Amino acid sequence: MATSVRRAVLTLPAAPLGQPNPLPALRPLDEAHTLDAQAREGLPRDMARQIGHAPLGTVLPVRILDGYGRERAPADLDALVLENERLRVTVLPGLGGRVHSLFHKPTGRELLYRNPVFQPADFALNGAWFSGGIEWNIGATGHTTLSCAPVHAAAVPAPDGGEMLRLWEWERLRDLPFQVDLWLPADSDFLHVGVRVRNPHERAAPVYWWSNIAVPEDRRTRVLAPADAAWHFGYERTLRRVPVPHRDGVDRTYPLNSEYPADYFYDVPDGARRWIASLDGGGRGLVQTSTDLLRGRKLFLWGSGRGGRRWQEWLTEPGTPGYAEIQAGLARTQLEHVPLEAGAEFCWLEAYGPLAADPDTVHGDDWAAARTHVADRLERVLPRGHVEEAYAAWRPYADVEPVTALATGSGWGALEVLRANLKLPGTPFPESTLGAEQAPWLELLGAGVLPEPRRVVPPGPTLVAPHWRDMLETAPASPLTEYHLGVAQWHAGDRAQAVRSWERGLPLAPSRWPLLRCLAVADRLAGYPDRSAELYAEAFDDLCEERRDGEHWTAAVAALGREAITALLAAGRPEGARAVWDRLRPAVRRRGAFRLLEARILLAEGDRAGARAVFDEGFEVADLREGAEILDEVWARLTDEPLPDRYAYRMRPEE
Repeated sequence: MATSVRRAVLTLPAAPLGQPNPLPALRPLDEAHTLDAQAREGLPRDMARQIGHAPLGTVLPVRILDGYGRERAPADLDALVLENERLRVTVLPGLGGRVHSLFHKPTGRELLYRNPVFQPADFALNGAWFSGGIEWNIGATGHTTLSCAPVHAAAVPAPDGGEMLRLWEWERLRDLPFQVDLWLPADSDFLHVGVRVRNPHERAAPVYWWSNIAVPEDRRTRVLAPADAAWHFGYERTLRRVPVPHRDGVDRTYPLNSEYPADYFYDVPDGARRWIASLDGGGRGLVQTSTDLLRGRKLFLWGSGRGGRRWQEWLTEPGTPGYAEIQAGLARTQLEHVPLEAGAEFCWLEAYGPLAADPDTVHGDDWAAARTHVADRLERVLPRGHVEEAYAAWRPYADVEPVTALATGSGWGALEVLRANLKLPGTPFPESTLGAEQAPWLELLGAGVLPEPRRVVPPGPTLVAPHWRDMLETAPASPLTEYHLGVAQWHAGDRAQAVRSWERGLPLAPSRWPLLRCLAVADRLAGYPDRSAELYAEAFDDLCEERRDGEHWTAAVAALGREAITALLAAGRPEGARAVWDRLRPAVRRRGAFRLLEARILLAEGDRAGARAVFDEGFEVADLREGAEILDEVWARLTDEPLPDRYAYRMRPEE
């Protein structure tokens, strides 16, 4: 059969994403993969330099996604299917272009871990993320903010004359356009993926990319890569070089041999072919390889401890087989960002397909023999030279314009193309994609004025890039403009000026709560908990007087109420926290995150029995953050009893 691209519908039990959090993300990133200057000492010079290169302070201008829950119902997800005689590839354009399934027809095997549900959880840089398949991570250290966002998709001519599926978007953390081209050469067992990240600006840009591949695991699953050493990163936030395969007398290439979650970034020697494979007890599984620019290879394992097992159930459902992640990236580790010069681009080719090897050799005690054997098998089914040839064949097609539109992403790329008059062959961002969120910024661009909304609504998202900040600074100083200008200044690191902008906006602001909340965050991070608590209480009072019916207002009240209660408790004001709690609607108070807050309020009021009753009744914090230990901490204040399994999410050993 000829390679084809077609639309389809995938029906899964799914938890709705809910409304984005309307409060700008002013707080520093809560990302586990960070190292301070002392921890970087002793690392290779280039690695240390890239770890310290252009770290993000916030996820602005992106909004936090925390409005989802844990109740799932069957939902239809738009899918795109790429298929030839050997493989069937299912892609979800509405969810970051995730490859949901890679099915090998001759053997009837699913090569990926395919999540049977869509369940968001707080793993992405901006919150909502889900597990399974192949994820395209771009932006900054962590799971991409596009994990649960739509991307553009279209059919494009492929190098062999068939059809190719192109995915593209404007990545907003770094303001970079990127594309992912997927095609299946005729009679090929390998999915080919051409990736391009472009820097259309007049300044260098930091780039982060990791292709994240979820693979099934059991006790006999082994992950192999061409390396004798790896950089180990655990949730203790230390990075150190360790031997492969054994560390502390345990073979860590078997994911379930470890107790706690960890990353192993394989130290692949220069000149060696880049590949990584996950093979089962019979020596069968998935292999990924690429051209040399995609330097890094990684194993992420959940481990066999109860925290890792609990997280896997949380991301899927009880009874679902476990999975590990094998990954490929631009740098050696995920803590690094690679500079991309002005006007330049990064391009590479990846290939994904089945691999079968001798199980006795794969699982033998001789690591060198095992990885050499797998490398030989890979060379037999997909020679390194063929990958280079496929890359050369793809490059001229990267600029070919899409033929048939299949899905639509955001309008942010169209806004940037208009602003800078950019020419981006192959990845059009048409004006037809501009929507309500872009409308005020389009007027600022054209008329130099940020328009006031026609009705009372929570403020829309703020653009924070230098060029937009410059436009806000020269626009007429309305309260709304001062609000957005302060957010942009905060993102740029000018906190004092941001506070001044917010303070200037307050006297004439028809809605005071957005400005008060920003000032409350500033005071809390500056070490003034009492003043922050007062501002939060005032902001919540103002919002309660202003709020209307509707999902946007419910999201605003829940988000501000949650922050206000937390700040009031931190300032030792349980009576103020209780006053906020009492004004939340019952449906909001029933959410797991607010049940946890209720337990904390009761503790602060001295009612340990009441707080314990909340835990005994049971709750689930839908957006519990990866690596969070708040449940352990609150439980320890209640009792000396062991933490129940349902609340056990700890990802590191007890100290």
